[in-house]
Amino acid sequence: MEPGLPTALLATDVAPRAKATNYPEPFASRVAGRRKRVLGNAFGLRNYGVNHSTLSPGALSSMRHAHEKQDEFIYVLRGRPSLYTNEGKTVLAPGMCAGFRAGSGNAHHLVNETEEDVEYLEIGDRTPNDVVTYPDDDLAVTTVDGGFRFMHKDGTPY
Repeated sequence: MEPGLPTALLATDVAPRAKATNYPEPFASRVAGRRKRVLGNAFGLRNYGVNHSTLSPGALSSMRHAHEKQDEFIYVLRGRPSLYTNEGKTVLAPGMCAGFRAGSGNAHHLVNETEEDVEYLEIGDRTPNDVVTYPDDDLAVTTVDGGFRFMHKDGTPY
């Protein structure tokens, strides 16, 4: 164990991420109501991230997207989010999970279409130089040195 890192903790003891989103407008306002507790960072994890996420009524987890290099996995803790994928809409319930293999092209996101908060765990690897595609929006993202570069699909920056 690295000095200064906890062995265990309550997820609710990790403060929500200070910056709500990295998305530029007009996308940032579409994920308003999404809160993330970055649990993996609390333990110094380097190879994958774990977030405890909450969606207020009407909030989106992200723009619908697919990763070229990163795997993603979600596990629903509370509420009934709608999962939108290339196959359409699937309403999830507590205990349900979904996974998205890198390079599959299956674009996805969660939408809270209910009147109660949704809570879920999201787990994803941190493969460098990932490319993220957004089939429904004029948005393209690459990861560079752990950061995000947001562009229009024609390559011009936001």
